[in-house]
Parts: sequence; structure tokens; C-alpha cells
Amino acid sequence: MDWSFGTFLGAMVVGFFWVMLIWMFIAVFADVLRRDMSGWAKAGWMLLIFVLPFVGILIYLIARPRHADEEGRTVFTYPMAQPPPASYPAAADAIATAARLQDAGKISEQEFDKLKRQALSAAR
Repeated sequence: MDWSFGTFLGAMVVGFFWVMLIWMFIAVFADVLRRDMSGWAKAGWMLLIFVLPFVGILIYLIARPRHADEEGRTVFTYPMAQPPPASYPAAADAIATAARLQDAGKISEQEFDKLKRQALSAAR
């Protein structure tokens, strides 16, 4: 087979769509297994995705239930994200107060550095 730029480009596009379909299949398969639904519902979605992969994935993405809180709003969760400790705002406030005092000429540079080190060590 003689490969021209057009046939190479066409093969790359086809390969991209195959990889995209496999990636979507794995992602939807994992999402179905993670969701809190009955075993029959999971089996039905799996059967639809296996029999009609592209159409089944598209139907699942349109019809899947959203995570919602008590008031019905959609909740986005980031499992690895953690809120900063409560001491960070206090340390920032202490440093800002020390900077204002230094700007006003009420404390020296050495006192400012000492207060900043204290605030940062308390934040840990």
C-alpha cells in the first residue's frame, strides 16, 4: 500500500476516533459501576453500552443522574482538594498588620521580620 499524506492523515483521524471511543467506553463503564443504582439498572446500562457503544454512551451521558445535595443543587466534589487550615488567614492577617505598623514607622524591619516568622511558624 502506498502511503500518501492524505491516507496517513485519514488513518490518524480514524485512530483518534477509535481511541476516543475506547476512552469514553472505559469512563462510562467506571461511572456506571460507581453510581448508587440497582444491579438491574447497572446491567441494563452495561448491555446498552456493549451492544451499541457510541449510541449507548451518548444516551447514558444525557440521561445519567447528577449528584445533588439536600436542596437539589449539583455538587462538584474534588476528593484530593482539602481546604486550607484555619490558621492561614490568621497568619496572613498578622503579617498584614505588622506591615501596616512598619509602614507607619511604629516597628522596625527587625521587629517586622520577627513577627512574620512567628506568624508563619504558628500557621504550621
